[in-house]
Amino acid sequence: MNADDAEQFAAFLAVVDSGSFTAAARRLSRDASVISRRVAALEARLGVRLLERSTRRVAPTEAGHIFRDKVRLAMEAVQEAEDAARALSDAPAGCLRLSLPAGFGRKWIAPRLPDFLARYPALGVEAYYSDRFVDPIAEQFDVCVRIGQLSDTRLVGQTVATLKGLICASPSYLETHGKPRVPADLQQHRCIGFTPLSTHPIWHLRQVERQAAETSSARKPGPTRHAGTSKTPPLQAAVRIQARLLTDDIDTAVHAALAGEGMLLGADWLVSEHLRSGALRAVLPGWQLRNDAQLSVVRASSQHTPAKTRAFLAWFQAQFAHAPWRLSVG
Repeated sequence: MNADDAEQFAAFLAVVDSGSFTAAARRLSRDASVISRRVAALEARLGVRLLERSTRRVAPTEAGHIFRDKVRLAMEAVQEAEDAARALSDAPAGCLRLSLPAGFGRKWIAPRLPDFLARYPALGVEAYYSDRFVDPIAEQFDVCVRIGQLSDTRLVGQTVATLKGLICASPSYLETHGKPRVPADLQQHRCIGFTPLSTHPIWHLRQVERQAAETSSARKPGPTRHAGTSKTPPLQAAVRIQARLLTDDIDTAVHAALAGEGMLLGADWLVSEHLRSGALRAVLPGWQLRNDAQLSVVRASSQHTPAKTRAFLAWFQAQFAHAPWRLSVG
């Protein structure tokens, strides 16, 4: 139904209900001649007379009675559809389709989803777990949670937290093989290779301890720096690892590290609980993966965002903006 159809239908129903073109024009705030032309155009398009016109009254023909009943049902259905759509924009309801990263989603989002559902009883959730970059437009997802860099300019993305890559190993491995003192020492150690790492088999590291020391010293009273003085850039290192185990599954990599199979370069959200418990120990704690990853939420558009999507975005931000996995590291 296009705009012309809707206007013709509305004119016809107004005439039938009010009994005259003049009364219909008042009801629709239009000139009577406009209403007459719209009804005439409708009759011409259908090829049937819908109204019997006389100087005293206007009444529907047999075809007009049938058409009136069908059109009224159609118009009521359209109104119900509009009301339902507006309701979804006002209060979280309906079905929310989520695409979640497999490992992070199962570990950190899945245990929290019951809390989200409890807050919004009229809302249902479909949660799908995958490490591939899902297209929310083509696959009709309301929200995609992603780990990585935001690059698709068609989408609206919001970074919620940064994720750091840490080097760790089990106490048993370190007792047997010793601790590396500098990144180059990693070449003499057995490492666990995670093949989805974009630079695999090379670990690109940066020194973060140096930056922290410079920030701390800059806050202490002392001589004022001259304008234009730049900080010393952090040291960086690139190490080609020797891996006995290669895997594309993060859980397999963690289990191997816990069993003493070698050094692991793992995301902080993945290894934090094991660092706190002592099952894993930090190696080269002054060094991290060179580029932090981003935890982001992505959706197709920022215009007319449904209430269910707005509710999830606000909830997700509250849950993860403070990186709860870091709170578990002792």
